[in-house]
Formats: sequence, structure tokens, C-alpha cells
Amino acid sequence: MKIRILTELYLQKKSILDTSESQFYEKLKKQLEETSEWPSEYLFKFILPSDEPSIDKLKGIFDDEDAKIYTRFSSKGKYSSVNIRLVLDNPDQVIEKYKTVGYQIEGVISL
Repeated sequence: MKIRILTELYLQKKSILDTSESQFYEKLKKQLEETSEWPSEYLFKFILPSDEPSIDKLKGIFDDEDAKIYTRFSSKGKYSSVNIRLVLDNPDQVIEKYKTVGYQIEGVISL
């Protein structure tokens, strides 16, 4: 009984998160379509823990592109700020990059 209730609560929470994520990306796409002409240069900004594997994985996601990548470490070295400039053809490509980063890198904050 307890497991079933916990499972139901988990599925409800997941459904809410999936819906809000979907709404967020729909809103972002609309804003990008309204404010930019495509193809366009887009600036991605991320904050993540300063461990080498995470930074390398982030750079690897943009490795096949002609991306300009800039990395700065926080004053105590615990976090890294990574800015990536990249020319993309449409808003869907921007959203796909954000989703890929979010799914593959634990602890990343997309700005």
C-alpha cells in the first residue's frame, strides 16, 4: 500500500515537472522566434561544479560545432562559468542543446 502511494506521488510530481518543462521550452521558442532572425548567434551560459569531467562533457556537447567557448572559475574554484557562442539555424536547435546539457550533466545551471 505504502509503495503504491509513493509511486503515485512520484508519477504525479514527474507529470507536473514534465509539463512545466514543456511549457518553459515552448515559451523560450516563442521568445527566440520573436526576438531573433535565424540563423543567429546565440550565447549559452552555464554554471557547473568545477570538476574536469563535467566541463569536458559540456565542451564535448558543443565540440562538433564551430563554437567559441569561454570558461571562468569562481574565486574559490568550486564552480565554473562557461559561456558558449554558437551560430544556430533556428530556435529548435537552441532548445535541443539546452535539453542535451541538462540531461547529460549533473548539477548544471542553465542561464
